[in-house]
Amino acid sequence: MNIPENLRYTEDHEWVRIEGDEAIIGITDFAQGELGDIVYVEIETEGESLNSTDVFGSVEAVKTVSDLFMPLSGEIIEVNPKLEANPELINSDPYGEGWMIKVKISDQGDSLLSAESYQELIGG
Repeated sequence: MNIPENLRYTEDHEWVRIEGDEAIIGITDFAQGELGDIVYVEIETEGESLNSTDVFGSVEAVKTVSDLFMPLSGEIIEVNPKLEANPELINSDPYGEGWMIKVKISDQGDSLLSAESYQELIGG
């Protein structure tokens, strides 16, 4: 199971890479593995300011649809353009090419987990 040390995580299986006042967000390797083959990503919240735990989109796999939750508060400033044509990037490279959104952070909150805490959460 790939859980990079330099990222923060949520109990809903999103990951966060904080770079100054911006964050890049996606779903974890564990989450994509549980979902299976991802066939569609719907994120229509670009330009919107959302609070932590708000739904920012959804991801559709062969057998299920799952909501995506904001791990922190902020404005969605970019949606990964590659996911429209290639949603499977989330399966093959969840922490790289499969990122989902970029956010201008307004409140980071204090609920993000370390890699070690996330590992414990998923039973690793």
